[in-house]
Amino acid sequence: MKTFIANMASELKTLRRELHKIPESGLKEYKTTDFIEKTLASYGVTDVKRVLETGVVARIKGQDKKPTVAFRADIDALSVEEPEKEYASTHKGMMHACGHDGHTTILLGFAKYLMSLEEPPLGDVVLIFQPAEEGPGGAELLVKAGVLEEYGITKIIGCHMFPDVEQGKIACKSGALMARNGEVYIKIYGKSAHGAQPQLGADAIVAAGAVIGAVQSILARNVSPLDSGVLTLGKISGGEACNIIAKEVAIDGTMRAFSDEAYEIMTKRLEEVVSSVAAAYGCVGEVEFNHMYRVVMNDKELVDILEDVAGDCYQESPAYMLAEDFSFYQQEIPGIFFFVGTRNEDLGFVCPLHNAGFDFDENVLCLAVEIYAGMLEQM
Repeated sequence: MKTFIANMASELKTLRRELHKIPESGLKEYKTTDFIEKTLASYGVTDVKRVLETGVVARIKGQDKKPTVAFRADIDALSVEEPEKEYASTHKGMMHACGHDGHTTILLGFAKYLMSLEEPPLGDVVLIFQPAEEGPGGAELLVKAGVLEEYGITKIIGCHMFPDVEQGKIACKSGALMARNGEVYIKIYGKSAHGAQPQLGADAIVAAGAVIGAVQSILARNVSPLDSGVLTLGKISGGEACNIIAKEVAIDGTMRAFSDEAYEIMTKRLEEVVSSVAAAYGCVGEVEFNHMYRVVMNDKELVDILEDVAGDCYQESPAYMLAEDFSFYQQEIPGIFFFVGTRNEDLGFVCPLHNAGFDFDENVLCLAVEIYAGMLEQM
């Protein structure tokens, strides 16, 4: 196994760089999907189906001796302008700044490995090339489209290139690995008046300031100290002129938690606090939420298998307040999501995800394919 995968190193590097040149936004990954289908066809994979127009599901038939297992890669990119380099994006303003080109390459390499086996795997293996992880959440769309039921998928595995972890290491943990997240949109409605006659108006800016202060108490006083959460208000806008009492203020933020209970408490208290505090200043406060991804909750049995397969490469990961729509699969079936370390200070691969400088040494791709192959053997 290791020899075959190691011999793919040059091919995987080429595949990744070709994908890197054609980054596309969620549900618009047409060139990427064409590339995936052509590559799978060249490996002899014939059971291939388009989903959501720009996603691909490929099945490699097994011996029906074990249940069906799925492996997932996300394929979309980000609206980031990439600096010039040999294999830079050819799509202006778009970049694979989150490693999805690597994830796609890993799954393609895994497909080639599976097709090279003298005997097919013991059970069916389904390869999911998923669109729109960065938004609006392609995993949820695929689940709703019935992909898990259609293919009889019982377990699912995914990974992510990760610059917080040293190259050559695989990081994971049982239970909550990544947070549930949502977007918060607060509106404060007041009444405008002349700035010299504030008593005739209801100042939305003053009310907004009070709301911002009051919201900070939610994590401190309403969520258990044993639970973790984040409530960040990152944008504020309002007012018309320096001498006018503001009639409207908008405040946008993000909220994250490692449990549904904590997340729901934060949601409920946000509505209550914003409404009541704004009212105390003669204003109306409203909150809208965009509830996004759920908690990435790793199955312990699968984590034990990963640890055994990775051996000395394995390290326990902390939980991260980052979010991933892989969690929607885990709402339905047992799954595991792990990090593939890419940090390499000697080669200068130290930039964080979603940064224009993010990149990695393609040698890590072979390690990830090996992990996939090893896990399949033990499942």
